[in-house]
Amino acid sequence: MATFALARAVRAASGILRPMNILASSAYQNGAKNVCLNSVQSTAHFSLTGTPVVSSARPVTSVRNLTCGYTATILNRVAPSLPNILTVPVRTLTYCSTQKGKRKTVKAVIYRFLRLHSGLWLRRRSGYKKKLWKKTAARKKRLREIVFCNKTQSKLLDKMTTSFWKRRNWYVDDPYQKYHDRTNLKV
Repeated sequence: MATFALARAVRAASGILRPMNILASSAYQNGAKNVCLNSVQSTAHFSLTGTPVVSSARPVTSVRNLTCGYTATILNRVAPSLPNILTVPVRTLTYCSTQKGKRKTVKAVIYRFLRLHSGLWLRRRSGYKKKLWKKTAARKKRLREIVFCNKTQSKLLDKMTTSFWKRRNWYVDDPYQKYHDRTNLKV
């Protein structure tokens, strides 16, 4: 059961893990029933001497036998990037409610950004209130301006908010009124 789950996970990551797929499938064809990759968490380099890459019920198997002619350079190229691939991304997080499982709004987005009805998001420049004593007047003026988020940031912010925050709001003397409706704009 665990071997099938491992094989499915290795096949799912297509491009960079292709040498590992060859490694796992050849080990399975050689008769190893319990396939468990020891080198997923470590970044140690592989060698062609009898270093076991796959632990199984069978005795020590060399890399040369498992890779069917592939050299260890492929494994040395892939191994350092594996821990980076397996880590969870920092902020594609959407909160879910515990009762119905619906998406919830990330409150930090609401406090820091403003969404226009056209789908664009406004933000302040980063560092606009940090260490102002050492910044020149021109730099402080540049940092005070409000700028648009780009397309990928806008999509991410839309995922992090619910439809309640995407509705149209009408404010008295809204300074952003002329920016809410945009023509010929693809977001």
